[in-house]
Amino acid sequence: MKRIHLLALSLLLMAGCAQGQSKDYSPAKLPTLKAGEAVATFAGGCFWAMDEGMKQLKGVREVVSGYAGGNVKNPTYEQVSTDETGHAESVQVYYDPKVITYSQLLDAFFAGHDPTTLNRQGPDAGRDYRSVAFYRTPDEKTEIITAIKRTNESKHYANPVVTEVTPLTVFYPAENYHQNYFSLHPDQPYIQRVSLPKVEKLRKAMVGHLKNNTSLTMNE
Repeated sequence: MKRIHLLALSLLLMAGCAQGQSKDYSPAKLPTLKAGEAVATFAGGCFWAMDEGMKQLKGVREVVSGYAGGNVKNPTYEQVSTDETGHAESVQVYYDPKVITYSQLLDAFFAGHDPTTLNRQGPDAGRDYRSVAFYRTPDEKTEIITAIKRTNESKHYANPVVTEVTPLTVFYPAENYHQNYFSLHPDQPYIQRVSLPKVEKLRKAMVGHLKNNTSLTMNE
């Protein structure tokens, strides 16, 4: 797997990735949308953390890891990792808008990664790790812009938000081995050192909207 790391962390995390993967490279299937459900799509760095973070929220039925924002049809992880497809690692969230609103999902999205770093999330660099909020309707676009303004005005981050606001054209589900990766590989070094802090940050920001308030702290 291609991940560009700071040198001090590189060997540890890369070794963990290689050891933790299954061999099911077939693409996952997208769930059928239920009556009254809505769908939202976000990119915020490695999809393992965003997938898990969004699943922690009340009203979210399912989250699928995948690829969006590029121009290559049915891309593989290896293709996306070359940073030449235009796609970003993304998640597609299936949720009940009567339980959690799109605006609240945006709050979770902006809390669950650093939206101020251009084409980078922590040790992961490249446009495949960029921050994107995809919209399906003009109303969603307006809500994203409002959420960016709200985030900037909060001064939670020292730098301004650089998240792209982009219309969704197509979402491609990632390979099955990427789905539920966080929960299936809790001791993997990358999950411990990079993904877990992101999920905990999202949970802290979304207290009151969580399915389970128990801490996710894992053994180091």
